Amino acid sequence: TSAGALVEGLQAMGAKRVAIIAPYMKPLTALVIDYLQAEGIEVVDSMSLEIPDNLAVGARDPKAPAELWKKLDLAGADAIVASACVQMPSLASLPVIEQASGLPVVSSAACTTWALLKNLGLERRVPNAGALLSGRY
Repeated sequence: TSAGALVEGLQAMGAKRVAIIAPYMKPLTALVIDYLQAEGIEVVDSMSLEIPDNLAVGARDPKAPAELWKKLDLAGADAIVASACVQMPSLASLPVIEQASGLPVVSSAACTTWALLKNLGLERRVPNAGALLSGRY
């Protein structure tokens, strides 16, 4: 699952404390936070965009997280999850946020790609797709 891949990717990077952006309504974001915390990953801050329409989530600008992350409290964070939803585009933002924040940045989609490549025994290197897909993990 994408949720499992997110956990696996964060664990592979050694991230134990994260800040997340999610397109979900607050109750669903709370479930994501509970899931991550049950897997040993503390969520130090989160942002719920509260977009009720899945089509609207998929139509978001992939560069939007490059600005949104600035509203997160990153104190103690090991990594940033720029999108905790595979449907929310964020790939273009991952390297931008990494450079500006100095933290590794992932998304559920990047983690799912990493897990698929790993399970297929393929190289896990995708240019400009964030730390996890840099080939180091």
